[in-house]
Amino acid sequence: MRIFVILSLILPCLFAEELRLVAYNIHHGEGMDGKLDLERIAKVIAAEKPDLVALQEVDNRCKRSGGVDQAAELAKLLKMEHRFGKFMDYQGGEYGMAILSRLPIEETIIHKLPKGAEPRIALEVVVKSPSWPGKFSFVGIHNDWIKEALRVQQIKVLQTGLKDRKYPVILAGDFNAEPKSDSLMKLEKDGWKMLRQGRKNTWSASEPKVEIDFFFAKGLPVFQFQDTVIAETVASDHRPIAVVISANAKKKD
Repeated sequence: MRIFVILSLILPCLFAEELRLVAYNIHHGEGMDGKLDLERIAKVIAAEKPDLVALQEVDNRCKRSGGVDQAAELAKLLKMEHRFGKFMDYQGGEYGMAILSRLPIEETIIHKLPKGAEPRIALEVVVKSPSWPGKFSFVGIHNDWIKEALRVQQIKVLQTGLKDRKYPVILAGDFNAEPKSDSLMKLEKDGWKMLRQGRKNTWSASEPKVEIDFFFAKGLPVFQFQDTVIAETVASDHRPIAVVISANAKKKD
């Protein structure tokens, strides 16, 4: 019994718990080759074995994508739970964003953002990990693609919507802004950490020249991370990004 108790205290320090996340602008499932193929998108995501996925440019029963509920279909293919957030009505259906989750979703919150070239929201789910970091929010982002001043306003409104969270929050998605832009610097000045190591262009998929897809975190316990841009050049017009966030098992002296 004594050995069991000792091990139960030591093992969590030796083996860091982790979160595996993906963000992917799927261009309503249409690839650089003009083919609409959700199974191809699902295979790209599945290779990362994610706990949570933030998807942008998702169709829900739109004519151009064959009347398919894309979030539900991808959730089925990946055996995950899903939530869809509507930007606007489009071609007989709805266009927006989605989140897929292996973790139980306790709450879903829609943050209405200032309208730009298209209506915009941010999609938040509150989930609870059985290990680290416990309860936290995962928020999908797809900011305006034309005006940086508007992106700043969208970030400002979202920050206001999240200010009362008593648990960690992770933002993920297509910010349509580069690393030193005013909108992203606004997040960093407010204590958000960009989960990025080095320059990693994400758009367009075939020959990426700009970096506009990111993860940000705030309020996480001490952690370390490893991020990557997935070298997928065909399935969408964006390259997906992935990050593994793990508890920092190192003890302070």
